[in-house]
Amino acid sequence: MPALHNLSKLYARPGFLLRRAHQISTAVFEDECKSVALTPAQFGVLCVLHASPGLDQSSLGRALGFDKVTVMRVMRGLESRGLIARVYTASNRRNLSITLTDLGEALLIQTQEPAEHAYKRLMAPLNPEQREQLVSLLQLLTIGLEGEARAAFVPPGK
Repeated sequence: MPALHNLSKLYARPGFLLRRAHQISTAVFEDECKSVALTPAQFGVLCVLHASPGLDQSSLGRALGFDKVTVMRVMRGLESRGLIARVYTASNRRNLSITLTDLGEALLIQTQEPAEHAYKRLMAPLNPEQREQLVSLLQLLTIGLEGEARAAFVPPGK
């Protein structure tokens, strides 16, 4: 029987560490934002719609790198809370335009402080130089491997 894989090798793999970091990031964000009851995905949708009101569902999904199922699930949750609205566009009755409601705009403003606290908590173990290096390396990794992604990432307007 071949020797079992050394767990220290598993725990040092980038995929394992990225998944674990994502779990921690989500937990920290949700803890800081419990007063507004938003997940990181919902916050992302609100931010994108604030910056680019009127996107269609596909463009919204691409702006966050979400697949169709994920964007629908997140939108349903936000719509049920009255934070976003979907309306048919005048130019094409088959296309839905998604915008923030007044309630959604207000909640996004209310979320800025807790989201910033979450960011600071997440980055607290790193010094300023390490923070910049981490973000730079993650950008390099995601840009370099974008073609491997299951869902495309295309920022609005590109």
